[in-house]
Amino acid sequence: MSEISGWVNPLRDPQDRRLPRIAGPSGLVIFGVTGDLSRKKLMPAVYDLANRGLLPPGFSLIGFARRDWENEDFAQIVHDSVKEHSRTPFREEIWQQLADGMRFIPGEFDDDEAFRRLRETVDELDAARGTSGNFAFYLSVPPKFFPKVVQQLKKHGLSDAPEGSWRRAVIEKPFGHDLGSAQELNQVVHEVFAPDQVFRIDHYLGKETVQNILALRFANTMFEPIWNRSYVDHVQITMAEDIGIGGRAGYYDGIGSARDVIQNHLLQLLALTAMEEPGAFDAESLVAEKLKVLKAVKVPADLGRDTVRGQYAAGWQGGEKVVGYLQEDGIDPQSKTDTYAAVKLEVDNRRWAGVPFYLRTGKRLGRRVTEIAVVFQRAPHSPFDRTATEELSQNALVIRVQPDEGVTVRFGSKVPGTSMEIRDVTMDFAYGESFTESSPEAYERLILDVLLGDANLFPRTEEVEESWRILDPIEDHWDRHGRPEQYTAGTWGPKAADKMLARDGRSWRRP
Repeated sequence: MSEISGWVNPLRDPQDRRLPRIAGPSGLVIFGVTGDLSRKKLMPAVYDLANRGLLPPGFSLIGFARRDWENEDFAQIVHDSVKEHSRTPFREEIWQQLADGMRFIPGEFDDDEAFRRLRETVDELDAARGTSGNFAFYLSVPPKFFPKVVQQLKKHGLSDAPEGSWRRAVIEKPFGHDLGSAQELNQVVHEVFAPDQVFRIDHYLGKETVQNILALRFANTMFEPIWNRSYVDHVQITMAEDIGIGGRAGYYDGIGSARDVIQNHLLQLLALTAMEEPGAFDAESLVAEKLKVLKAVKVPADLGRDTVRGQYAAGWQGGEKVVGYLQEDGIDPQSKTDTYAAVKLEVDNRRWAGVPFYLRTGKRLGRRVTEIAVVFQRAPHSPFDRTATEELSQNALVIRVQPDEGVTVRFGSKVPGTSMEIRDVTMDFAYGESFTESSPEAYERLILDVLLGDANLFPRTEEVEESWRILDPIEDHWDRHGRPEQYTAGTWGPKAADKMLARDGRSWRRP
């Protein structure tokens, strides 16, 4: 670890990953600090990091937004957000330490005077708090503002790190809306920040259960030998939500579930599930293996047969009557935006040839759940009578990403009694039962990694562009062919999605 990326305990063995990594002198600037993401996730994550002793005493936080606030107003907003949303207990001494380093800059993104004040504030905190010139700029703003913000950072010298220090840009999804826009955005950002200075946030990659995919596969000998086409029948990756769009009509309409979730979250989960073992767990090695998988993904030849999009209609959710997507406030009654998307993909390499990967995501589904289900082939020969195994389904290993984080293995076992009857049983590992410490929130891990300069969990430019290469033909097909199929809120999506798997002799899991 370099001397500028994090504080180094002189008694610590640098190879000992069990000891906590502590950020070195640094500060964080959040653009769009008044938004929901900042209030509910980012600022509570910063507090939780400080409460866990993972931030330096002089850590500084600057908010930038279009509000006529003083520093004290900003500190009060952060205080209220932290008390409401933080994971760890509120401690006044930790809060006061953070509050001493908080500043607020009011202004528009094209306001040169505001950015001049931001530059002065960065310099002031550098001198007063000992941040050593190390600042990360978090763009918690709509994508259309990314170019303007990074250009202003360059114009006012904020992107240029003083000698011996660093500057980094943190960018939230969506990164473009198709391959062309993603490439344009990459070009604009990289004119200001070098590739290793840009951290693209996919908060799913910060979840403990997602990182556990790598541990499950590569730290154990019992799974990897059967993690291939010789034993795996198919893989299902699901991200289901039981909520509607809420007040996000302005963002969601025209984007849809495939662009919002499949292009980033689900394709990243596919890559982690299908990748080969990396030579080391550093950013370059992980990206290289994930990129190989994404390059090998085949878009279906028959997009009408192997992709499905849907839109939720009115129904019942949690005992309450809910409106359909087209009746939501702010939605065009003629909108063709998908609130459900399912696709069948294949990875064209030796390990996975012929194994379908079914990806699905949707709103107003049966329950909130994200999981990866690796479903294994049936035994090639069975000595049991058909009646003995008629209630036995295929073996499966299910990685539960949320909300009940853990791993379940489904297999057949004999029912107690004098007859031979075999049914499904499960072995279950749950994080909450196996570890005394609760899992950190994803943004805690990711913000700390930014301050440390650890890019392991951040998609690179090539990954983003490969993901759009996969999704663009699907979106183009949908744009040319009809409207999304309606499905009743509270169900598991449109009938066409069930038919898509039924044609392959398979069915969706009901989590």
